[in-house]
Amino acid sequence: MSDTLTQRLGRCYSSAVHDVLRTMGYERCVLPPAIRALSPGMQLVGPVWTVSGHIDRTKTAHDTLLAWTGLLSKAPAGHVVVCQPHTHEIALMGELSAAALKRKGVLGYLVDGGTRDVDMILEIGFPVFCSFATPADIGARWIPDAFSTPVTIGAVTVATGDYVLADADGAVIVPQAIAEAAVARTEEVVGTENAVRTAILAGMDPQAAYLKYGKF
Repeated sequence: MSDTLTQRLGRCYSSAVHDVLRTMGYERCVLPPAIRALSPGMQLVGPVWTVSGHIDRTKTAHDTLLAWTGLLSKAPAGHVVVCQPHTHEIALMGELSAAALKRKGVLGYLVDGGTRDVDMILEIGFPVFCSFATPADIGARWIPDAFSTPVTIGAVTVATGDYVLADADGAVIVPQAIAEAAVARTEEVVGTENAVRTAILAGMDPQAAYLKYGKF
């Protein structure tokens, strides 16, 4: 059986994907650099399922936790949840939520906002990319307002069905319509870069390597 697009994208790296998307005319593909992995070496890859929400202090703790656990129930297996919470006051991921999503087969979580229970999430081994950590939670503070509709993070519009690859360099979004072509081109770029690396390590002059392979 052939590898899935997620598996193939996971063997690439975000800088190569970025370079390919630029050549394909997609300049706005990189999420803000403040969004980073919880720990070095963490990778997040797969098709996206989007969530948005907002601060609402008229809700009770029960209201907000009922809505949040409903979000966890809706998150589809085999996808990365990408959340635009429209706030940098609170955490939008924690230990129990990470455990629930991992148990469901969700591939990871990326939020333009905060996370808490960092050490416990790392023990669980669930990939999370976020902007910051804080102990403040959502109770009586935050409510989701849309699922599977486009969200904007920085200068990038992210839609359900797009692909995300996030690693030590940052996070890049691959539009669904060109995902297959972009991954195929990235695989070629990675192969060429491997050849350049091998040539340089064998003693080839870097400019000569660039002129020979057309890539650096």
